[in-house]
Amino acid sequence: MSVTQFELVSHWRIAAPLDRVWPEIVDVDAWPSWWRAVRNVERIRDGDAGGVGALRRLTWATALPYTITFEVVSTRIEPMQLIEGHASGELSGVGLWTLEPDGSGTSVRYDWRVDLGKPWMRTLVPLLRPAFAWNHNVLMGWGEADLKARLGIG
Repeated sequence: MSVTQFELVSHWRIAAPLDRVWPEIVDVDAWPSWWRAVRNVERIRDGDAGGVGALRRLTWATALPYTITFEVVSTRIEPMQLIEGHASGELSGVGLWTLEPDGSGTSVRYDWRVDLGKPWMRTLVPLLRPAFAWNHNVLMGWGEADLKARLGIG
């Protein structure tokens, strides 16, 4: 792994059944309406009937003083189980959402294997690696809290 690559894992425990959580995660176009970090989602290309091949440009606000924009193409969707996407642009890599029932709730895991694309980030990563990882964890924490609020379980 190069110095500019990250392997980040987030776990959410949502006290709602999978059939309520899945539609919120899979509907990326709606994320800006509930996830405070997601500023914009632009659909560039539709995918097949199951959503595979869809291409979107996402712009994220962060807990640090910058925004980041990258494109994601959906490469694998197994309904009610997983969503995989390949990112390119200011970040590049693979993101994988895995959802499964957990008692009366849902366990959500997000694996993000990503390389930095912005030149200033690549230059400063030896110094700012902990801050970049912290920032990712904050954004994902917002997502968990915001999803719980959207589902009325916050």
